[in-house]
Amino acid sequence: MFSRLKASLIEFTSEAYRTVVYDGDNGPVRLPGYRVDALADAAIRYVDAHQDRHFYLFLSLLEPHHQNQTDTYPAPDGYAERYAGLWMPPDLAEVGGTASQHLAGYCGQIKRIDEAFGRLLDALKSLGLCENTIVVFASDHGNHFKTRNDEYKRSPHESSIRVPVVLLGPGFWGGGRVEQLVSLLDLPPTLLEAAGLPVPDGLHGRSVLQLLNGEREGWPGEVFVQISESQVGRAIRTSRWKYCVVAPEADPKGDPTAERYVEDSLYDLEADPYELHNLTGLRSHRDVAQALKRRLISRMVEIGEPQPTVESLKSVP
Repeated sequence: MFSRLKASLIEFTSEAYRTVVYDGDNGPVRLPGYRVDALADAAIRYVDAHQDRHFYLFLSLLEPHHQNQTDTYPAPDGYAERYAGLWMPPDLAEVGGTASQHLAGYCGQIKRIDEAFGRLLDALKSLGLCENTIVVFASDHGNHFKTRNDEYKRSPHESSIRVPVVLLGPGFWGGGRVEQLVSLLDLPPTLLEAAGLPVPDGLHGRSVLQLLNGEREGWPGEVFVQISESQVGRAIRTSRWKYCVVAPEADPKGDPTAERYVEDSLYDLEADPYELHNLTGLRSHRDVAQALKRRLISRMVEIGEPQPTVESLKSVP
């Protein structure tokens, strides 16, 4: 079953200039253009065809993902050259990885996404749909370019988990930035409330409309992170701190949870925003680590995981 599903995923069926998707009958459909444009054009056609009735459109772009078969970040012709040799985030420059090889292509892909997203917004405007259409731009993960493990994601670091989220439309006009910590789990209740629909009981996350209306009281002071496939890990991030644990005996391909974890990292994001100095085990930060451990375990139990044992590292000066 997995092999058949994998065979129809766009990251395995297509290339930058060869976009293949599948219709409702599981038949292949070839779309013309660079992959970002091919999918954006299909979305614009869908919006145009449904402009006279309510619609829900989920547009999933593969970029800026790497091309699996070749381990490259193929930008449109001429786009990677715009970003070659430019500034590199300190964590990527310091730790190594593949950023020097791939960052220019990655940025070129993002530039084309920006342009395609603008075309989609222009289409909504030209059709008179801006005033009654809610638009969300988000990503499922970031990219650390093999600086934290032997792949590109699935780590608790900011380069993996901090992603853009932009909301436009009724209830979100006026611009601005929310400083409180929010999670992708907050998007479903946000969209339901914005559309005037009831939020089901038991749905994780909270509507960010509360924050946009100036209601800060009661908003969680941290976000909870689960890491899978590369490791069975958990983390909690506050406005200043990030505390991470891993389950060394767990099989990341088959064990979603574990009974035993050990401390893996502690970062002071105010003093060290690029997470270059791991403070785990330092006697000077033991109280901070203990407090964050309690908060992390509480969140794990809250979502239904068994209460784990988290072993502290031996304190060092």
